[in-house]
Amino acid sequence: MNDLQTPSETRRQWLLGSASAAVGAALLPGQAQAQSAPALPATSTSAAIPLVLPRTEFVYEAIAELSPSMALGTGPLGERRMVPITGGTFEGPGLRGKVLAGGADRQLLRKDGVRQLDALYEMQTDDGAIITVHNQVMTRTDADGKPYRFSHITLTAPEGKYGWLNQFVYVGTLHSLQPARLAVAIRVYKLV
Repeated sequence: MNDLQTPSETRRQWLLGSASAAVGAALLPGQAQAQSAPALPATSTSAAIPLVLPRTEFVYEAIAELSPSMALGTGPLGERRMVPITGGTFEGPGLRGKVLAGGADRQLLRKDGVRQLDALYEMQTDDGAIITVHNQVMTRTDADGKPYRFSHITLTAPEGKYGWLNQFVYVGTLHSLQPARLAVAIRVYKLV
């Protein structure tokens, strides 16, 4: 760090350099020189507040078992459905257990083809703690056929061993396991 750099600027440069090195290492020989770290956009406050991209850390993967969807009729915003959650499992570093039956995923199939999912359910750790999960997902398919399935998640855990779950912002991904089984895989990451 030189005398003119703040610790944040030094960290940003290190992160950008590390990302650039990782990208370069993954390229074929001779391509590494052609690639460079993507430039971060400038904002009106960039000089005073360095732009730092959020990082994520894996928390757990849940496999939620489902019942067939139930049609709830068309409303002013689109077609409404409900998918009951009947069980499942979850596992991650420092926590594991089962997805409890009784939750549900309320879905809205918008007129523009986007699906909004709003799931509320509980998970029980193998030592008995109950964690409430509120998972709001947006799904769509791009023009090139690529799926977009990302969510923001709120976790509520009891104080104590799992209290740390209450102190982060979470994002997730959703992957259907059909046709092999009527279930979805949900991967959850905390923003750090």
